[in-house]
Amino acid sequence: MPKLVLKFNAAVIKEYPIKKPVVTVGRKPDNDIVVDNPAVSSHHCKISLVGDAFYVEDLDSTNGTYLNDKRIVKAGLKNDDVVGLATKHMLVFVDEKAAMAKKDDGPAIEPTIVVSPQRAAEIAERASGGPGFGPVGAPVAEKIGTIRVLKGVVDKVDFELSAISTYIGNSDRVQIRIKGGGFFSAAPEVACSIHRRPEGYFLVAVKDGYPVVNGSKVSGQIQLKDGDIIECGATTMQFFMRRPGDNSSA
Repeated sequence: MPKLVLKFNAAVIKEYPIKKPVVTVGRKPDNDIVVDNPAVSSHHCKISLVGDAFYVEDLDSTNGTYLNDKRIVKAGLKNDDVVGLATKHMLVFVDEKAAMAKKDDGPAIEPTIVVSPQRAAEIAERASGGPGFGPVGAPVAEKIGTIRVLKGVVDKVDFELSAISTYIGNSDRVQIRIKGGGFFSAAPEVACSIHRRPEGYFLVAVKDGYPVVNGSKVSGQIQLKDGDIIECGATTMQFFMRRPGDNSSA
């Protein structure tokens, strides 16, 4: 079971197994993890489970929340990540399953590979040079997720989602820049993120309700489909799948 280890300097104060989807951290006693430090806000941050991943999110704290010494608004957590709360208080995220997966308990064992019927057919076509493969059985490049900016362009128009995570917002730290929703409405530094997983592409709202997909506000996460329209402030984008080098959205 994943857990959070509260530390003061190098000393461990307490361990908190994560037993529910959202764990709040702050100075007030109504938090799941109470940190008695004047530099910690009443409700400082929260750790939440979204899909199969954990995220840490700052709750507009006075002194900010840090992940591995970098100030964040919302970010994914991995084993041994350090969440900084104040000068000397910190939370260490421990994912015991991930730690066990890295542990070398003996000689390497060749994994058993399970091939689906569709993949078996592709292998047969590769060997015969059949449809979808070149004369020597080379596969045609698989389609990759792409974001095309339709309105409110800040940087370029097309963005290939080749990385594991792509962030969208109004900051030099994100990959896709957007515009605010009006003259007095600035876009958030990080509005949402798109994550590439084996089962597809998922949009995760960093600021709940700010990203809009096909006219519906998104809180949490949503799996993207080919042709989905994404609105963030004054920037409108379209998600589609295409092969690398192909300029069309088909």
